Amino acid sequence: MPKTKNIIIFLVIAIILILIYTFFIKSSPDTDTLISSTPSPLTLASDITSTTGISDKNSLVAQDLLTLLLNVTNIKLNDAIFSDMAFNSLHDSSITLIPDGNEGRPNPFAPIGNDIIASVVNITDTSNTPNADITTPVKP
Repeated sequence: MPKTKNIIIFLVIAIILILIYTFFIKSSPDTDTLISSTPSPLTLASDITSTTGISDKNSLVAQDLLTLLLNVTNIKLNDAIFSDMAFNSLHDSSITLIPDGNEGRPNPFAPIGNDIIASVVNITDTSNTPNADITTPVKP
């Protein structure tokens, strides 16, 4: 009797878990929410999609996008804010950052020991300038 009781309890728990999965966890099939049943009144979008050979699904998306873009061109901005006293009283408070001089390796991805470091080498020249400071790459 206890063995049959355990099997029945196990089956009831399994059925409950399957029902929970099917009703709450399993996602429903994707439906296309971007497709509308009414065609857009824009003839320009339909002309573009008919000449480019885009499918019906993509043409509706293209029509919606084109309608949105045409609505963006109708936006008018009020430029009275630029003559306002509050705008004219604004000032730039940016900070100029000065490097410390210890920024690290010139190429952090190069293998260690292959860095070319530019240093100042004092070279004596026999021409008009007796001591010329020339920056040359030196391997450490």
